[in-house]
Amino acid sequence: MKIPAVKEFMVPLKEYATVSEDSTLIEAVKALEEAQKRFDRARYPHRAVLVLDKDGHLVGKLSQHDVIKALEPNYRGVKELDSLSRFGINPSLVESMVEQYGLWRSPLHNLCRTAAETKVKEIMYTPQPGEYIVESAPITRALHHLVIGSHHSLLVIDENREIVGVLRLTDVFALICQTIEGCEKAATQNKDSG
Repeated sequence: MKIPAVKEFMVPLKEYATVSEDSTLIEAVKALEEAQKRFDRARYPHRAVLVLDKDGHLVGKLSQHDVIKALEPNYRGVKELDSLSRFGINPSLVESMVEQYGLWRSPLHNLCRTAAETKVKEIMYTPQPGEYIVESAPITRALHHLVIGSHHSLLVIDENREIVGVLRLTDVFALICQTIEGCEKAATQNKDSG
């Protein structure tokens, strides 16, 4: 059985929400909503916006998580936030951190102003080398990158190192589910014919 290539499962770049790095958070949210309206309803919706520099090159990603964190500036003071998420946290720790750092004291009061004043480049995530994969790579290699790196997506590049799409964990998971279902059907058919 031939292992399919990453290109067969990626979302082409043109289907993704993009904004410039000088865009505001409001503009990024609007771009995400518009991309979701245009996207194939049979697939999982987008959960990120790609950020482009003035020359149209990808320089970052902005996830739903990044947007929510940006709306509460006090999250920036919680240095251990990223490392805590890897190990899990209990409810009492969350409550003590909310109190200690004064998180979301007025949750929606300044939301509009913060979203209008915050630039995407201030809060975007810059992809690391392990988050890129060549479009001709077997999907199994991408699976390893996603799992070992704990990534939700990979940027797909062509032979010229140009970004041509995004491979999302949700799409790879859908492939795995289909494969498992296929195994079950094959086992049932073999049992019935034997």
